[in-house]
Amino acid sequence: MNDKQHTIKAPVTVSGIGLHTGAQATMTFCPAPINHGYKFQRVDLPGQPIVDADVDNVVDLSRGTTIEQNGARVNTVEHTLAALVGLQIDNVLIQLDGPEPPIMDGSSYEFIKPLHEVGLEEQNALRNYFEIPDEIRYVDNARAVEIAGLPLNNYRLTVMVDYNSPVLGSQHASLTDISQFESEIASSRTFCFLHELEALYKQNLIKGGDLSNAIVVVDRVVSEEELSDLAEMLGKPKVAVKKEGILNNVDLRHKNEPARHKLLDLVGDLALVGRPLKGQILAARPGHAANVAFAKRIKKKMQEADSSPIPTYDPSRPPVMDINQIAATLPHRYPFLLIDKIIHLDANTVSGVKNVTMNEPFFQGHFPGNPVMPGVLQIEAMAQTGGILVLNTVPDPENYWTYFMGIENCRFRRMVKPGDTIIFKCELLAPIKRGIAKMGGKAYVNGKVVMEAEMSASIVRKDN
Repeated sequence: MNDKQHTIKAPVTVSGIGLHTGAQATMTFCPAPINHGYKFQRVDLPGQPIVDADVDNVVDLSRGTTIEQNGARVNTVEHTLAALVGLQIDNVLIQLDGPEPPIMDGSSYEFIKPLHEVGLEEQNALRNYFEIPDEIRYVDNARAVEIAGLPLNNYRLTVMVDYNSPVLGSQHASLTDISQFESEIASSRTFCFLHELEALYKQNLIKGGDLSNAIVVVDRVVSEEELSDLAEMLGKPKVAVKKEGILNNVDLRHKNEPARHKLLDLVGDLALVGRPLKGQILAARPGHAANVAFAKRIKKKMQEADSSPIPTYDPSRPPVMDINQIAATLPHRYPFLLIDKIIHLDANTVSGVKNVTMNEPFFQGHFPGNPVMPGVLQIEAMAQTGGILVLNTVPDPENYWTYFMGIENCRFRRMVKPGDTIIFKCELLAPIKRGIAKMGGKAYVNGKVVMEAEMSASIVRKDN
């Protein structure tokens, strides 16, 4: 799985008809900045409103997942989102000039192809994975549906379906690594049973449904008269039934294509939690309603975890900035360059790492018999971390200086000693105005606050 966030190198467009609305639409995937996530934009509506791909914005689950925000609605988002998750793309603005993404061939593959053509671009920020901490379970006894999420340092999904049908029978599909999505899952098409087809039409759904973008499973004997009626409904001169029970002799791409498509839907629906996931997902008879209900439980766990302000530090993951990149940004040098890594950086927040060792020059003269890191150097290390955040707001940081202007409400909570790893977190308290930034900062060792302060800094162009 990718460590860094990714977007796409250039905009790319697809066009087609929507499955349920039947409306023609053009959809353009656009590059987006770090931590943007997935957002749809209805460019055909006044003000071109944005709809976040967020489980809290789901408003309808009639044979697909529909989201709505700011007075704009986007139908059937799951196939589009599954393609982005499958390619491990994190940040995309999806511009749409209609109410629904094109259904294309009923799978995600026709989105993946153009995204590959423009290529992916790595971004200088770590992916903000949510690792399922303990079992999360959703059960719907009435529908015999069960979905469970278990801790795992990867993203694996297994889906089992049983439609009590002599044609399909019981099926299962698995994805052991998200990198397999493109080859194993993406081409699996949406499907429905013949007995559902007429009901869906009467519900004003699948207006754009066609035998070229959906599989229709025939699980009973069909008379010639019914076939004629079906042909008229589908706008075809004639339809037939293959002996395996697939309308109009459509060949399956996989023997378990329906189960694989259910897994595809699950990947797309779980994208609505807003962060890439690590965990093992086991789903029995899932559908959009169950997927979304399960996604809401994951998001609740995420919010509980996010209520803790302590940054997480995994030394095995590559940093956002290593010591060479830090030195290229900050003017400090030994023995006054006090930050070893930057592990998180966005528009408002930065987290840095300082490994405290007995080889630090200040330990020779500061309590040599009882080495303690001087508080003033803890503040300086925090200020350098904040300096990275402030310089990140300009396009050419190499042409600017940052000057420490003031400190307020500083408190030292615990001693910092050799062998400790300090995690600094600085956050803007207000937008930067006239080159002045005010930040709140905390320093942590082993998950406990050792120091905190509010700092002011000025950013000044070097030629001034």
